[in-house]
Amino acid sequence: MQVIAHTERVAAPSSAGNRWLRDAIGVSLIVAAGLAGYWLFPDNLALLTRVIAVALLVLSIDLITGYCGVATLGQAALFGAGAYAAGIACVSGVTEPLTLITIGAVAGSAAGLLMGTIMLRAHGLAQLVLSIAIVQLFHEAANKASAYTGGSDGLAGLMVSPLFGVFEFDLWGQTAYLFGLALLVVVFVVLKFIVSSPFGMLCRGIKQDPIRIRAMGSFVFPVLLKMFVISGAVAGMGGALAAISTQVVGLDSVSFELSANALVMLVLGGLGTLYGALVGTVIFMGFEHIVSAINPFHWMTMVGALLIAVVIAAPGGLSGVLEKVSGSGKRVKTGGRA
Repeated sequence: MQVIAHTERVAAPSSAGNRWLRDAIGVSLIVAAGLAGYWLFPDNLALLTRVIAVALLVLSIDLITGYCGVATLGQAALFGAGAYAAGIACVSGVTEPLTLITIGAVAGSAAGLLMGTIMLRAHGLAQLVLSIAIVQLFHEAANKASAYTGGSDGLAGLMVSPLFGVFEFDLWGQTAYLFGLALLVVVFVVLKFIVSSPFGMLCRGIKQDPIRIRAMGSFVFPVLLKMFVISGAVAGMGGALAAISTQVVGLDSVSFELSANALVMLVLGGLGTLYGALVGTVIFMGFEHIVSAINPFHWMTMVGALLIAVVIAAPGGLSGVLEKVSGSGKRVKTGGRA
């Protein structure tokens, strides 16, 4: 028994060390891929910045759906709240980029608090219906409040100050892209710490068996509501980044279509990994961009065929396939040494 206990104590730090090493490699690959995109596609930086903004939205859905098990089709409400808050603040005279990102995060958090308070009163399919109703209400509110949001014409005229007073947001999107990439990396690292913390473990436990968590003395509602607020902050930063990079905010920022597409991206990449959110976003939006250029009339058919093929061949998403491949490779190497 003493040998077993000693082995478990030794294995635990080793496992934690391997996890942090794996995450460090993962973050390095994200940075490398982002810089490669900057050098390889200098004429498509606006599209790549849009990919980063949507990736933040998909990450926020992963926090709620992948880690907490709460299905939602209304996350664009939080994205749109951040976009419109940053846009209105910019038009009103607040033009510093980091301040606008902070405003977007606060607005997204507030919208997440409201959304979570409403959705968590229900369970199962009722939650999904409530999320759809919430995003539709946000969309209609943005449309009606045209004096502040621009309505169907959009909120234009956003003039953002140079980043740190030096780097201007030019027409080529270089500053916006590098700023978005840095923001994505920072947010991803913070979220990795959150989901690996005891709070993140508790969220996973709630997803698996909320009744047992309640029996252990933990309160489910405040935990899920806190994750909704964190998710709202991430989505709000994505919306603010989209507003800064395009210098316009439209009703598509708070549309049901955006919510549905973001959830599809998450399923495509894989739930509950954070990496899956990034993989799914890049694959979906990249495939959509290429196919729509080849066939502007029937590109949705090809996108649908891709999604069906991935769901059938890899129910756990593309990130799950990569984990299986890497896991099998490790087992082969271990077997060879043995």
